[in-house]
Amino acid sequence: MASLRQLFKFHGGVKPAYNKEPSLAEPIGIAPLPAELVIPLHQSIGGVPHPLVKAGETVKKGQLIGGPDGFVSSAVHASTSGLVKAVEMRLMPHSSGLSALCVVIAPDGKDEWIERQPVPWRSMSPDEVRDAVRDAGLVGLGGAVFPSHLKVNPGKKGKLDTLVINGAECEPFITCDDMQMREQGEGIVRGAAILRDLTQAGQVLIGIEDNKPEAIAAMRAAVAQVGAERIEIVAVPTRYPAGGAKQLIRVLTGIEVPHGKRSTDYGVQCFNTGTVFGVYEALELGQPLISRVVTVAGNVLRPRNYVVRFGTPMRDVIALAGPKPDSDRIIMGGPMMGFAMPSADVPVVKATNCIPVGSKALFPPPSRYEFRMAREEREKQEKAAKLAAKAAETKAKLAAAATSPEDEAKQALIAATVERAKQQVPS
Repeated sequence: MASLRQLFKFHGGVKPAYNKEPSLAEPIGIAPLPAELVIPLHQSIGGVPHPLVKAGETVKKGQLIGGPDGFVSSAVHASTSGLVKAVEMRLMPHSSGLSALCVVIAPDGKDEWIERQPVPWRSMSPDEVRDAVRDAGLVGLGGAVFPSHLKVNPGKKGKLDTLVINGAECEPFITCDDMQMREQGEGIVRGAAILRDLTQAGQVLIGIEDNKPEAIAAMRAAVAQVGAERIEIVAVPTRYPAGGAKQLIRVLTGIEVPHGKRSTDYGVQCFNTGTVFGVYEALELGQPLISRVVTVAGNVLRPRNYVVRFGTPMRDVIALAGPKPDSDRIIMGGPMMGFAMPSADVPVVKATNCIPVGSKALFPPPSRYEFRMAREEREKQEKAAKLAAKAAETKAKLAAAATSPEDEAKQALIAATVERAKQQVPS
């Protein structure tokens, strides 16, 4: 039986319509190989990896094709075996519509892996382990795509108090983490144990929103099966944006990390569950990051999660889900934090956790009139609230002073003013 743990609240938050159930009906599928893979070299925060292959060369699945550019960068690998058709500028999955350098691969259908060997991380120095994580192409798969090797760091104290694993997944429509926790919980727990040891964390808290009971049960079973010590699955209240790193750290530990500060300065670090699974595959299986689980949802007939190779056109993934005829846009990420794609031909990348297909009915654009009415109503409420607060403050000051006939007359006048102010505040 799970022990009770004190949880904390964060300021603000909303409860939107989550629309997650449709994409949870089927297990994770495997997206087929496309006719062409367009793999951007720049898929993380930091420096742009430099190409290590050229047109006409053959590559194997998992082969390094983009070398990290400095410390704040991450490697890129071939998603399958085949022929390098070009290294050229192609349209990126970003609303700017800009292009970036990509390696274009024609798959040979063999899907032949490079030779893979586990990384002896237990006998390696911390810097060597971080280099291995960087060279495996691991980045934050919750959407931030921050190079993971920079976060495999115990901080100034040389050890962490708490390692937080983020399985909250609070954004509407997105269910890739939920499904991965249900189906690949053991790998996530083993990855969490690796990071626990590398950061010398006193405890590991895997936070999952309580609207994911199947994932919570699966992860608790995985902890028991692995026999992982100092790892606890914690159900947290469902409230957007509980999946934000700082918000989840606050909920689980009570620590508020100030703006501009690093969580490791407070003895805490946070990783996404998908990233943690990637750490397990990279270090225990010797397998670099070449694919991820992607949710396809929204205005489609068959919402579902798929393992998709990086470089696969979004058009191919959307086709698996059956877009409806009135579909008019493609978003990468969720409806709260995502952004519109310039074309359906842009590739799936490490940041692609979800592809919501939109329509005017599903995501109606608010009119200028609605924006103006909402602003005017908000300003009216704020003004009435300020008047009421000021009147109440004046009333309290007068009540604290000695009363006289003149004071009583003033208080009566103030009381009437307060009453009028209260009537202006919307119920």
